[in-house]
Amino acid sequence: MSGTVVVLGGRSEIGLAVATRLARQGSRDFVLAARRSHDLDAEEAALREAGATTVARVEFDADDIDRHPDVLGEIMTAHGPVDVVVTAFGILGDQQRAERDAAHALAIVHTDYTAHVSVLTHLANLLRAQGSGNLVVFSSVAGVRVRRANYVYGSAKAGLDGFASGLADALAGSGVHLLLVRPGFVVGRMTDGMSPAPFSSTPGQVADATVAALRRGRHTVWVPPILRLAFGALRLLPRPLWRRLPR
Repeated sequence: MSGTVVVLGGRSEIGLAVATRLARQGSRDFVLAARRSHDLDAEEAALREAGATTVARVEFDADDIDRHPDVLGEIMTAHGPVDVVVTAFGILGDQQRAERDAAHALAIVHTDYTAHVSVLTHLANLLRAQGSGNLVVFSSVAGVRVRRANYVYGSAKAGLDGFASGLADALAGSGVHLLLVRPGFVVGRMTDGMSPAPFSSTPGQVADATVAALRRGRHTVWVPPILRLAFGALRLLPRPLWRRLPR
């Protein structure tokens, strides 16, 4: 890979893990885009230790959708050609609070779905104009069949999964490739304090699977792969049993 790697959500454990693996495999130029971009010293150091030559920082607020065209356009202009864009931002939110507080439910959906729709639409247009590029989108098995225990977050991921799948088809033949990643429960900062679900993974394991799938030109990857089979069966589970499943 010869172009710049952009991580939208530069503090994301998974996003940074993907970027460091790409640095170890030869990518040299990186952009970390996040809020408080001045406070990314540890993330920049990790990339440089992995082999990065340049690490630019860009102020990026995923929720500020009005700024997306300018921020993304400036990244492409200043740091192009762009080879990989990893959309690694997102929030888990508080399901119990979201059931009582519509504003909190909307905040989860805005970050995890609406902001992604905006970012991916702008990026698709920019990369089409460039004639090449790779988009990495993190969905979740939580969106494959939405569970009562986390239906607000799950519904946002379900929407993102459908949008990204359709966008991948729309990009066919354009030179732009979209990889959709469906991890299960990831043990990390976002899930700190929660009991791991079956077939859990770490940010490093998700990153390993993502980079391998990206290299192979895959369109979808489940992490771990057994979840594809598991959810094929779970789709058939009767609803009274399904609604009792934990997060």
